[in-house]
Formats: sequence, structure tokens, C-alpha cells
Amino acid sequence: MQPRTTRPRLLQAMVDAFRMPDLRRRIFITIGILIVFRFIAHVPLPGVDLNALQELFQRNALLGMLDLFSGGAMRRLSVAAMGVYPYITASIIMMLMVPVIPRLQAISQEGEAGRHKINRITHWLTVPMAALQGYGQIVFLQSQSVIGSISAVPLASMILSMVAGTMFLVWIGELITEYGIGNGISIIIFGGIVAGLPEMLGQGFLARANFGGLAVYILIALATMVLIVHFTEAHRRIPVQYARSVFRGGRMYRQAGSTHIPLRVNTAGMIPLIFAMSLVIFPGIIASYFASAGEPNFANRIMDLFNPNATLPTGLVYWGLYFLLAIGFTFFYTMIVFQQQDLPGVLQRQGGFIPGIRPGAHTKAYLDGVIKRITWAGALFLAMVAIMPFLAREITNIEVIQLSSLGLLIMVGVALDTMKQLEAQLVMRRYEGFIK
Repeated sequence: MQPRTTRPRLLQAMVDAFRMPDLRRRIFITIGILIVFRFIAHVPLPGVDLNALQELFQRNALLGMLDLFSGGAMRRLSVAAMGVYPYITASIIMMLMVPVIPRLQAISQEGEAGRHKINRITHWLTVPMAALQGYGQIVFLQSQSVIGSISAVPLASMILSMVAGTMFLVWIGELITEYGIGNGISIIIFGGIVAGLPEMLGQGFLARANFGGLAVYILIALATMVLIVHFTEAHRRIPVQYARSVFRGGRMYRQAGSTHIPLRVNTAGMIPLIFAMSLVIFPGIIASYFASAGEPNFANRIMDLFNPNATLPTGLVYWGLYFLLAIGFTFFYTMIVFQQQDLPGVLQRQGGFIPGIRPGAHTKAYLDGVIKRITWAGALFLAMVAIMPFLAREITNIEVIQLSSLGLLIMVGVALDTMKQLEAQLVMRRYEGFIK
């Protein structure tokens, strides 16, 4: 396993980019769209009791954790309360359905036109996903007396407003991708997470007179970010040789070349944590509909067991299940992605082979064995990052700061990807054949 070194000039790339007018314009467009996103996050839906909403978020730690990803939009129940997560959900569904449904698989193999069709289907799928999620949020808030009893027309208008907010964020995210820097959807999520950090840190400073525990908490978060960078960039190099025949000057020549296949240790990225979190919070969400404010019942017990802020030993149920699901989904998603890539078939078609390994079935068995071994490292890494907030809270005894492992993965991953894209833009413009 070899970590790819993140070169120091990645930080210098930002300074160099401002010296080039076109890149400077792209950066300003990205910043301007993020400012628009923050304005949208402060536009509330009508008919909401904001005081009751704030009290609900103070009582429910799960909602506070989910609010971090929306940058405070959920806490205000704005039109952007769902963020771009219905689109993310639709994208994951399409990613899993493409290799299963022959028609979608055929469309995905049509090149650029096929990718546009898959993207269009994903956009259409986002609308019902957003409507369903918006309806679920409103029904839940009605059960908590945050929203009063409303008729069908106001309810439909609120759902349409939330769907429109989500689709607007998806649209401005694609504007960032086309006219700005980085992946627009990821930048929108990144902006929402970063926007909530100052308030969260401020609460931590105000809540503790002794800053020793807070300092340790911050050090644990920084160490986790370093670990994320290391495993995000780490890969295993598989040597590959190519032998091909070239007809030149009336004679046949055989040429050989060597390269390598970089198999990422964390092939699955953050997707396993999204799957694992969705499943582990599901029992608590369902139980919240049946919980009793007076005499505790079975639903209250389920909420306690699946409460991310529960202390030992109750917290072991939530975080232990989260740990195991993260490992399981890492292997599941990695195997799906690896099978879709069909590396043995690609090597055979291009005349490449792994030294000492026969092409075909032997190469497939060898690569499957390698990816399974290195995935253990990636799976354990993701599982440890998943339970990092629980470990940090138990060590420092700080409960005010709700640091999310998924949020850290998103922030570090998006920052690395954006800086690399910025550096690639600089390299392209420094190339002597580039036409301004």
C-alpha cells in the first residue's frame, strides 16, 4: 500500500490561480454561487413555529447531526432544508440499478450521450424522492407540534417549495461544475457543512470553562483528518506490461511497455457511511413517531438505543452497529464498483498482462484477491472514522460539539478533489500549446 503524496504546490495553486483572469473568474463564480446558496438556506417555509423548532433540535441529537449537512437550513426549515441529498439518493439508486437493468446498462454504454440520458433520468428521479422526503419531514414536525394542522393545499405548497429548493441547489451545483471550480454538488454539500462549523465551535467554547477537553477534541478531529487524507490517497500499484505488434517499413515489430494499475485502498469513498448511517438512524426515526412524552414505552426505549448521543453502555448499540455496517457496506460497494470496471477484460482487450499471472480467469482471481485484502484496510479505516465522534466524546466528555465522521470525510475529500482540479487547470494553461 503506497500513499500518493499530496504535493505542497497544491496550496500554491490557489495563489497562482488568482494571477490568471479566467481561473480567477471561475473562483469568483464559485464563491458567488455559494453566497446565493447561503441566502436560500435562510428563506423559511410559512407556518412554522421557529421557537418550537429550536426546542425540538435541542432535544433531538439526531436532528442536530443531520442539520450539520444542511448548513443550518433544516434548523430553520427553509426551502433548502433537504439540501441536495434527494439528488444524492437518486444518484446512488441509479448507480446500483444500472448494472442490474439491461436497458439502463445499454444506455450507460452509449458514451457521452448515454451519460446525459442517465443524468436526465437521475434528475427526474430526484423529484419524487425530494417530495417523499419533504412530506416525511413535515409529517414528523407536525407530530412534534412544530407545524400546526394544515389543509391539503398549504401542505402541497410547502412540499413543492422544498422540492423547488432542492432542484434549485442541484441546478446551481451544475453551474459550479460548468463555470466554476470543482464538482458543484460536492461543493454545495461542503459549503453547508463548513457554514455550521463556526457556530458549533462557538457553542463548545461557551459551554466549557476548562478548555483542556475542547483542545483534546480539536486535536482528535485534526488527527482524524490527517488519517482521512492518508487513506484517501493510498493505493496499491499492480504492475502491468503491454506487448503489441507494430507494422513499420514493411516489417513487423514487437513493442513492449510497462505501467501500473492503482487500486485504491478506499475505493468506496464515503458511500458506505451514507448507507450505514441511513440504516442505523432508521429505527430511531420510526420510533420517534410512536414515542410517548409522558410514560415511556417501547418506542422510547428504541429511541434511547439508537440515539447517537447515548452514553455507555447504551451507546454501544448505535455505534457498534454503525461500525459493523460500515465494514459490510464497504466490501459490498467496493465489489460492485470493481466488477463494473472489468479490469481483467480491459487488460486482455488492450494486450496487457500482469507479470507472472496468466490472462483471463487467473488475472481475475488475482485482482479479486488483491482488492479484497486491501479493502480490509479501507473498511476498518471507514469504520474507525465512523465511530470517531463517539470515541472523542467519551474521551473528552464534550457533548455540545456534534462532529460528524461523514462530514469530515466530505470536507477532506472535496477539498482534495477541488485543489487537484485547480492544479490541473493551471497545468493545462501553462502548457505552451494552450490557446487563451
